Amino acid sequence: MNILLLSMPDSFEHMPTVAIRMPNGALTSLAGNVDGHHRVAVADLILVQKDVRATVERLVHEIDPALVGMSVMTFQRKTALKIANLIRLLKPGVQIAVGGYDPSLAPQAYMESGSGVDFIVRGEGEVTLRELVQEMEKQRDYSHIAGLSYRSGEKWHENSPRPVHSLEDDEIRLPKRDARVLHGYTMLGRQVDVIETSRGCTFDCSFCSIIQMRGRNFHTYSFARVLADIRDAREHGAQTIFLVDDNITLNVHRFEELCKAIVAAGLNNIQYVIQGMTSAIANHGETLGPLMRKAGFKYVFLGIENILEDDLQFLRASSKNIMRDKGHKVGNATLQAIEYIHRNKMYVVGGLIVGNPNDTRESVEANLRFARRYIDWPYIQHPTPYPGTPMTEDFRERQLIINDRVEEYDGTTAVVRSEKLEAEEIEFLRWRAERWMKAAHFPTALFRNPKFVLRQGRKMIAHTFRGCTLKTVMGLEDERKAFQRYRAIRQAERVYV
Repeated sequence: MNILLLSMPDSFEHMPTVAIRMPNGALTSLAGNVDGHHRVAVADLILVQKDVRATVERLVHEIDPALVGMSVMTFQRKTALKIANLIRLLKPGVQIAVGGYDPSLAPQAYMESGSGVDFIVRGEGEVTLRELVQEMEKQRDYSHIAGLSYRSGEKWHENSPRPVHSLEDDEIRLPKRDARVLHGYTMLGRQVDVIETSRGCTFDCSFCSIIQMRGRNFHTYSFARVLADIRDAREHGAQTIFLVDDNITLNVHRFEELCKAIVAAGLNNIQYVIQGMTSAIANHGETLGPLMRKAGFKYVFLGIENILEDDLQFLRASSKNIMRDKGHKVGNATLQAIEYIHRNKMYVVGGLIVGNPNDTRESVEANLRFARRYIDWPYIQHPTPYPGTPMTEDFRERQLIINDRVEEYDGTTAVVRSEKLEAEEIEFLRWRAERWMKAAHFPTALFRNPKFVLRQGRKMIAHTFRGCTLKTVMGLEDERKAFQRYRAIRQAERVYV
């Protein structure tokens, strides 16, 4: 059977494709877990943002798939449904499956008449897709496949959930990177790939879709498998690897041992990127920091979330940002974590969330001042009511959601207001400050990747300051005019099909 797996072209504002084109690791994992006699093609449409329709048409013609699978996040939903209908027009008899956070948490959006969708893979998809493909070859009785919803005529059937995988055996096979049919994955000019060493998290942050999809748990792959995955990524050309674990620093001892294993295996000639907790790094940074540096880590996405305790309480993120001394809580861990990261010549990508229900202009500005002073690259977002999260229920009860257009649920479009500030004002404050924070990191990027920045620097600056003119920069026009132009540009960028 021929199978085509697609990720959507919609990208995050903080990851412009001129600088970052990250592969969807779920697709190659799915490809590696379908039985070997099938032909599987993986296409990350983020690589062809300006040519999506023609690319889909070409791939459907060349691959002639019996099954098309699509990985979808909430802000990509509208694009996914357009692509599903395009594929249906190109090949009326094809079967279409969707999976990922959005279909798992909002399946009803894909069950509507005219969606073009036949199957919804809920939760982890590797074994579910494998069993679906096996059944498509046999009796086509899908009623026993855990984690699957399927359409029969006009009626939808929802099977029992699939238990979370323990990752301790060989049930989840290694990714199949040879299945990729599009190329050009880069991060600041270096070829980039993704791997995972664990899945899950035991915290209960109110904004987190992971917990809603798989519960509070933490499962790990063996180091032998992780190192084999890293070697495979390197053999496919990766110079930078993003460890996409939900919370790789949850078990700090394991992470320290992983750093040692990477060094011992001679795999520390690759640059690594992770996302980690402030508390883990602050409380163990004396030993962890040097290990990370020796293993090749360069960028750390730090889940700061917010520097104000009231906001951390709302986000349910206080416990993962606690500094401890001899078992006692002694304050916020953020500054100490940043100090350890910088001491060991790594860079902080600062994850902050502004625009929470009780936020005022002063509280938003306090977080922006902190980011400007302490972090290297801002990843500042607005609270977004993703399906099923406690945050969504909270905002709905307070009647603070002002935008139900899910294509704008991208984290940097303010779709909720606070009790004191309108959504547009919150977004303006972030946008106004963030452009200059990003520009301040350009000298570092130039030092680390001079050829790439010299080639692409103009485009990077243009993207960062979209909507601005020379008059804006010189202070000769109201910045709000530039902000409105930026919003119009961002709106136009969302049309991919």
